Amino acid sequence: MKICTHCVLPETFPNISFDDKGVCNHCLSFKGEAKLKGDKAEYLEKFKELIVKTQKTSDFDCTLSYSGGKDSSYTLYVLRKIFNLRVLALVFDNGFLSTQALSNIHIMTETLGVDCQIFKPNFEVIRKVFKHAVVHPMYSPKTLERASTMCTSCIGLVKFIFLKIAIEKNIPMMAWGWSPGQAPIRSSIMKINPALFKMTQEALKKPMVEVVGADINPYFLSDEQFKDSKNFPYNVSPLAFMEYDEDKIVEKLKSMGWRAPDDVDGNSTNCLLNSLSNQIHINRYSFHPYAFEIAEMVRSGVMTREHGLKKLSESGDAATVEMAKKKLGIS
Repeated sequence: MKICTHCVLPETFPNISFDDKGVCNHCLSFKGEAKLKGDKAEYLEKFKELIVKTQKTSDFDCTLSYSGGKDSSYTLYVLRKIFNLRVLALVFDNGFLSTQALSNIHIMTETLGVDCQIFKPNFEVIRKVFKHAVVHPMYSPKTLERASTMCTSCIGLVKFIFLKIAIEKNIPMMAWGWSPGQAPIRSSIMKINPALFKMTQEALKKPMVEVVGADINPYFLSDEQFKDSKNFPYNVSPLAFMEYDEDKIVEKLKSMGWRAPDDVDGNSTNCLLNSLSNQIHINRYSFHPYAFEIAEMVRSGVMTREHGLKKLSESGDAATVEMAKKKLGIS
């Protein structure tokens, strides 16, 4: 299979093209690390200004969608210790969190002195959605370029459940532990647009309603909540504009008691469903759902191409895949 000679995107990735040296169109349009460094400095200042603007307008300065994984754990540290924010860590327990990830959640929130709220939805509702995703794409092809159907379903629920909480508690910022490959720098600080988010909600909610009916409604915003737009928070992805070195991040987290799970694949440090989800996506589309994210990290210099290719080649733990199949009720 042909793979870009600069990043890790394969020839099977949608709408990809290569020049005569084998460099893909995404790499050819990349502005360069110097431009990225300037953008990071600009958005770091924007974040500091936003903190001053919003601080002490609520009991909490921000929420953090927290999984216990590496990136969200480091984001929790950054928010609490570097920026001294009052954080409400929100955990979405989809029924597939690694035991070690759950332990990391307790360790990190206690170590950093952070309030934590765990939201565990009705597993039968979630199971039906995930099981349906095994066979049906559910969402637009463009959406599925960056994540598998299961992950898109899961993170969609996370976004709107936690947005409801932020609105209800009048919390001005929602922070996310996206890696630099997941969060483009230019969208790393953004006021939520209610009209746009309503369209996004409908695109996610409609396929789920077709699977589980009205049982999915409590996890999404009502029309009335969309009308009252004054309390909609900012979305913030700090790792997009902070220094990002995976080895240093893991070393720092370990010093606080965090440990990497040994029952997940190389692209996750929290979710036991990830390996199965990746396999299904690769079989369906012939490219890895993490390919775009990793390509962005290679392109921006925070990951070597060799390491990126290695991460995309890992198949995950076979026993974990079988466990996930059994829990979902599939063969």
